[in-house]
Amino acid sequence: MWHFGCFEAKHYWRCEDCLADPAERLTPEAERQVYLDHENDPHDPGYRRFLSKLADPLCERLSEPADILDYGCGPGPALAQMLREAGHRVTLYDPFFHADETKLVGGYDAITCTEVVEHLHDPASEFERLGGLLRPGGWLAIMTCFQTEDARFANWHYRRDPTHVVFYRAETLEFLAARHGWRCEIPVKDLALIQVP
Repeated sequence: MWHFGCFEAKHYWRCEDCLADPAERLTPEAERQVYLDHENDPHDPGYRRFLSKLADPLCERLSEPADILDYGCGPGPALAQMLREAGHRVTLYDPFFHADETKLVGGYDAITCTEVVEHLHDPASEFERLGGLLRPGGWLAIMTCFQTEDARFANWHYRRDPTHVVFYRAETLEFLAARHGWRCEIPVKDLALIQVP
C-alpha cells in the first residue's frame, strides 16, 4: 500500500496488487446520515433505468425464481422491487437499515452490490464472505463507478462523497476474481458480474 495523494485534506492510498484506492472514513453515525439523504425512489423511472444496468444482465444469467441477496440495499430497496417484479425471491441486508445478520447465511443464487462496494471498510473480508454465501455457479453482481485516469482523480465527483472509502478499477475486480478462482465479466463500464464455480 502506498500513499496516492491528499485532496482537500483527505488522504488516499493505492494497493500495489489490486489497484484499489482506500480513503479515510466517517463515523458510523455520520455515514448513516448521508445515506438518509440519498433519493432512491423505487418508482422513479430514471432511477430504475440506472439500476437496470445491473438488473437486466444479471436476470439474463439467472433461472427463475432465483434466491437473491440485495446486500447494502439502503433504506429504499428499489433494486429488490425490480428483481421481485422479474420473478425472483429477494432478501434484504444493509448494516444500517436492514441489519439482520441471520440473512447472511449461504444458499443464494446471486448477491447484488449496487453502489455498495465503495463503502466497504474491509473489502477483502467482505468479498470473501459474500463469495461464501453463494451456491456453486452463483453470481456476485457489483455496480460501482470505476476509477479511470489518475490525472482526473482530484476532480472526480465520486471521490467527493464522504462515504466512498474505496475506489475500484475494472482491473481491481478482475484481480479479486482471479485471486479466488472466480470468473469475472465486465459487460459494461461500472459493472462486474463475478461467478463463483
